[in-house]
Amino acid sequence: MSDLKTLFEAAVANSKNLSERPDNATLLKIYGLYKQATAGDNADKKPGFGDMVGRAKWDAWNQCKGHSADEAMQQYIDLIESLR
Repeated sequence: MSDLKTLFEAAVANSKNLSERPDNATLLKIYGLYKQATAGDNADKKPGFGDMVGRAKWDAWNQCKGHSADEAMQQYIDLIESLR
């Protein structure tokens, strides 16, 4: 297993134990980077207007489009470290 993958998995675990809950914009950034790192580019259909949470998550993931898994993992790690 690569060092980056190990650090990413540690950051995912650390994200569940932050001292305080991040604001919604930061939570969406965390979500988008996680999805990009684990699933790649967003190919899902955009949720309808009635699903505001789903649309926000879709938008956050879609903003990461084009980043490699390694780039997304590193950005995720950096973001979680900045919140600790």
